[in-house]
Order: sequence, then structure tokens, then C-alpha cells
Amino acid sequence: MTKKIMLLTGGSRGIGHGIALEAARRGWFVSLGLRDASGLPEGLDASSAEAVPYDASKGGEADWVAGVMERHGRIDAVVACAGLFTPDSIVTDDDVGVHELFEVNAHAPRRLAAAAWEPLATSGEGRVIVMASLSGKRVKSAGSALYSFSKFAAVGLAHALRHEGWEKGIRATAICPGLVATDMGETASGGDYPTAAMTQVEDLARLTLDTIALPGTLSQAEVAVNCQPDGIH
Repeated sequence: MTKKIMLLTGGSRGIGHGIALEAARRGWFVSLGLRDASGLPEGLDASSAEAVPYDASKGGEADWVAGVMERHGRIDAVVACAGLFTPDSIVTDDDVGVHELFEVNAHAPRRLAAAAWEPLATSGEGRVIVMASLSGKRVKSAGSALYSFSKFAAVGLAHALRHEGWEKGIRATAICPGLVATDMGETASGGDYPTAAMTQVEDLARLTLDTIALPGTLSQAEVAVNCQPDGIH
């Protein structure tokens, strides 16, 4: 297979699904890590994508990578879009819930990048995208504080991976959107912001693929985007 190979989490809906569609349109083959891998999400077929059983809260990244290498022989990009939001208080005593939040939003992207590290280096132009959030740049409210706690870690992860992979040609970027027109975006807004005025999934998908396509001499550590004035963002 001559197509470049992308590993993508969170591709069953929302931002991840939009990125999968845009990647396929640009000629990528997308290996989707899905909790329900019984079929491909709408708009994708076997010529451009595959579904692999994967749950970001449970691990299994090494097996996923090994299978992709056996079937396709290369990995050129890792895009971590699986995410979990909770409005719980930062002083919650629900340690299990907090650990699950960090598992999905921060630890799973790190494990997946680590598992795919050598193939990304072999690519010579390996790319890692961590779909973070403006909540990883500031804490906007008490209701988003715990989520922000995890997304600050996700942004830090992208910076760390960028340093770690620089000499190997691997570039890592944290993409940090504000409200996006998804189920999660609607939940985060509490119904106080119209969906049509939010950043649209297809626009964010194009931005993500454009970022992946940047040469190694034009590396961008973070991309912050918003649909409303919000401090410096």
C-alpha cells in the first residue's frame, strides 16, 4: 500500500469522524480505533479506512499498532481525538471518575504515540496531533475546571512529544478549539450558545489535515481556534 497511514481515535462521531472523512478525501488510509468496530462510520469504506477494536480507557495500543504494521507496513500519523468531558467539581471525591478522565484525555494519547513511535520515526515525516481544547489553555469556569485539568495535561503531552521526536522528524501539535458543533460542544455550552455559531467540524478537520501536511521546517506546537472572543483566544 502506497497511501500514508493514519491512526485515529474518536472517529465514530464528532471531530474525529470529520477528520477521518477529510483524511480519506486527501488520500490517506485511516485505521480507526473504535469501541464498536463492527462497521465503518458513515462516509468511509474499505478503500480508505478500517475499524479496529479499541477503547481509550482500557489500553491495547501496542496490539493496534502491531496489527497495522502487519497489514500495512507503515504509520505516518497519530491523531488522538477520543475525549471525555465531565462538569464535576475539581474537588470531587470521585477518584475513579477523575482517573477515567485522565486515562482517556491524556494517558491514552501518550500510550498510542509511544506504541507508534518507531514507525513514525521510520516515516521520516511522522506527525502526532493531540486534539486538546482551549480548556487546556485556560480555566473558563468552575464547571469546566476538572476537564481543563486533564486538557492542560494533553497540551503538555503534545509539547513533550514534539521535543522527544524532533531529531527523528516527528512533529507534534496540540490543536485547541473552543466550542465545536458536536454533542460534547452542546453539553459544554449548556445550551447557551447556538450550534450554528460554533466552530464547525468540517472546518476543524481541514485545519487538522493542513497542520499534518506542514513541512518539518514549519512546525506548529499549538493551534488555538475559537468561535467567540475569549481573552487572548
